[in-house]
Amino acid sequence: MNSTNQAQLLQYGRELLELELHEAQKLPARLNHNFIKACELVLATKGKVVVSGIGKSGHIGKKIAASLASTGTPAFFMHPSEALHGDLGMVTTNDIVILISYSGRAKEFNLILPILKEMAVPVIAITGGLNSPLAKSADAVLDISIEKEACPMGLAPTASSTNTLLMGDALAIAVMRAKGFKEEDFARSHPAGSLGAKLLNHVKDVMRTGDRVPHIAETATVFDAMLELSRTGLGLVAVCDINNKITGVFTDGDLRRLLLKNGTLHDIIKTVMTQPGYRLPESWKAIEALKSFSDHNITAAPVVDNDGYLVGALNIHDLHQAGIA
Repeated sequence: MNSTNQAQLLQYGRELLELELHEAQKLPARLNHNFIKACELVLATKGKVVVSGIGKSGHIGKKIAASLASTGTPAFFMHPSEALHGDLGMVTTNDIVILISYSGRAKEFNLILPILKEMAVPVIAITGGLNSPLAKSADAVLDISIEKEACPMGLAPTASSTNTLLMGDALAIAVMRAKGFKEEDFARSHPAGSLGAKLLNHVKDVMRTGDRVPHIAETATVFDAMLELSRTGLGLVAVCDINNKITGVFTDGDLRRLLLKNGTLHDIIKTVMTQPGYRLPESWKAIEALKSFSDHNITAAPVVDNDGYLVGALNIHDLHQAGIA
């Protein structure tokens, strides 16, 4: 492809972006009493938000429903055609419905709206047709009208789709902020993501347990500690009394320092261990453990319950493998 054609492609792309941005810049001024009413309707609903649209509006509607659901407002998408063949039964009198149609004249909605009105289900319209049947039937109308689509033929929804997406995001985030939705709440609906791993996992969820926990008795020797260090590869050994309560720790570093001071492998561990030694509470969040490792410049620690008894062990690699970084 020659340079002239390449320059033309860049120009096409820039023209579209400039036109869509131009249309989108008009939206903030349109957030009026209708937007407030839409937010209040969503905040007041005791059921779910049902989002519906057809064609490109439907694709955007699925995203709006997903955004609402992930930010604390239970929502789902309902295809208009499927609604007319049974799915409308999913809508209850406790729900609220968001209908998306740029023209406001989708035929399916002409059949759905009377049923919703009979059920006294509030309707929010996202439309550019402010005098359309949809707008006239809605309890709140969110104006996404444009002067011109970015498509040169004025056929493919482009600027109108962008406006729909932006208006949906504005509604979802305004409601989220009004609810006081926090990171921890977001994490509960995203447990597999990195944020979920950081905010939901506790030390007890990611720690090593059973035979993977290095520990020895107070009466053991440094040689016993060395064997346990080698067996588990954690870099430390928890020293416990006869009741399995931690009284100290012994690390790779402690072993090197002991030998440099002419200590022996036959020394009793209780006489050379670090007391009381650092330990992590099992109830801490994993992200707190990671911060603690950084603050104390360590990479591993035994884990204790509320009474100080050994229940596990954790190192920084365990945290990283759990998606906590």
